[in-house]
Amino acid sequence: MPQAANLKAELGKRRLLALLCTYNEAANIEEMIRTLVAQLPTADMLVVDDSSPDGTGLLVQKLGEEFPQVSLLSRDGKRGLGTATRAGMQYAIEHNYDFLLNLDADLSHDPLGARTLVERCVIPVIGEQPVDVVVGSRYVPGGASPGLKFHRQVISIVLNWYATHLLRLPVRDCSGSFRCYRLTTLAKVDWNRLQCEGYGFLEEVLVAIHRLGAHIEEVPIVFGARRRGQSKLTWRDALGVFRVVHRLAFRRY
Repeated sequence: MPQAANLKAELGKRRLLALLCTYNEAANIEEMIRTLVAQLPTADMLVVDDSSPDGTGLLVQKLGEEFPQVSLLSRDGKRGLGTATRAGMQYAIEHNYDFLLNLDADLSHDPLGARTLVERCVIPVIGEQPVDVVVGSRYVPGGASPGLKFHRQVISIVLNWYATHLLRLPVRDCSGSFRCYRLTTLAKVDWNRLQCEGYGFLEEVLVAIHRLGAHIEEVPIVFGARRRGQSKLTWRDALGVFRVVHRLAFRRY
């Protein structure tokens, strides 16, 4: 309880935005939002939806009537996870938030674990450098990804090992979106240098933050298979991430 009280006190002084990027997540979005509201009642929430044909945006609008802290940013057409995440980050910066929590809307990121990331990023530890980014990691002790299909496991393990070593990132899980960012650090990113529209944006923004000298930490998470609906990640997306990694490595050298 003391830690929960500390978090409540800190968030009473600073503003937190939870970001969910959606495309056809009507089956999951209500449970995700309700659980997040229960876990982080003082946080605002932004759903960036690319005109989901299944009515995700309409569902979010209805939930916004029940929960005033929930907002919808609706965009025309499917424009990619990278541009959606970027739009949410820039929204957080423009609206003067202090911290940004980002997670998948399909419940593969357990919203019950969101407090752990937020606490590590928000609550200062005496004598330690403030944390700029907390990464929810499947590949540190205590982390796991049970139930994930074999091809997804292979894509993730190979991609993360390759990107971490080639880009010399201080994390083992650089492709997951479950992260909490300090906005003063994120605001320093040169957005003109971030070009990826898809999943590779997650590596791209992490590299940009790391090169600013940011303090990045990982905490273990259990990444589950989505409960409802279909995954959007394909082999083509994975190859696109590899191209982004090569471009970032070339720029580095």
